[in-house]
Amino acid sequence: MVQDVALVLSSGGARGLAHIGAIEELEANGYRITSIAGCSMGALIGGVYAAGKLEEFREWMKTVDRKKMIELTDFSLSLNHLVKGTRIIEAIMEFVPDIPIEDLPMPYCAVATDWVSGREVVFREGSLFEAIRASISLPSFYEPVQKDGMILIDGGVTNPIPLNRVARHEGDILVGIDVSGHDYEKQWRRQHELAEKRKHSTSLSQQILNRLIPDNIDFNYYTVLSRVSSLMIRQNSILMTQLMKPDMLVDIQMSRYGGFDYDKSEKLIAIGRQKTLQAIKAQVIK
Repeated sequence: MVQDVALVLSSGGARGLAHIGAIEELEANGYRITSIAGCSMGALIGGVYAAGKLEEFREWMKTVDRKKMIELTDFSLSLNHLVKGTRIIEAIMEFVPDIPIEDLPMPYCAVATDWVSGREVVFREGSLFEAIRASISLPSFYEPVQKDGMILIDGGVTNPIPLNRVARHEGDILVGIDVSGHDYEKQWRRQHELAEKRKHSTSLSQQILNRLIPDNIDFNYYTVLSRVSSLMIRQNSILMTQLMKPDMLVDIQMSRYGGFDYDKSEKLIAIGRQKTLQAIKAQVIK
């Protein structure tokens, strides 16, 4: 029996590529996605899927290496953002058409945040790529989207896994894929192990670097602020899942991959498939 699914994809930067694997595994196990909502990278993957171009997107992601990432990064001299974010959207639009959201074959919505009012903004109609571009506007990194007096930034600020925004149909189940979390303790242990290896390395160049670089280089202003931001997003995500109680939650916490590992797409997709299959099996046992 085919089971209809209202699917919700979280924010998470490059870790959101695991959403592709999650979708593939759901479909492989007889689930039919009938509506989709997403935030940030989840809004991008969800929009591409709703437009019927997920396979093309996956194939394109295979071509993304560090060099291509730099080519797709249109740096800006602005005081409020580092990257314009136009180049990456234009690259994806070469194989995914920018069609009105209301013309997609299934209900879709993307979540952004209005910097002016602090409120969540939900896109259910209008330009697909305007909605995606607003939802992925990582604060201080991507240029915000200005629309109708609003300054739109990443939806993860207000609703990192918008389980309360997806369209529902009679008989469907609510499924959330959450890649907003990290395995922080494992991540910290890995960093400590790498630091110890550097410290005891017999390489002359590494010994010179050890004298120049402080022991606590991994514990700095950037990593502290990044961790604080991640923790706040994670807590909002947890609260939303407790409030909405999805029928199936695929909680994918990572220690090895970060928000900018876009050149690791196949590994991240594989993690998405593996974790989703585990959740499906647990659902069957229940």
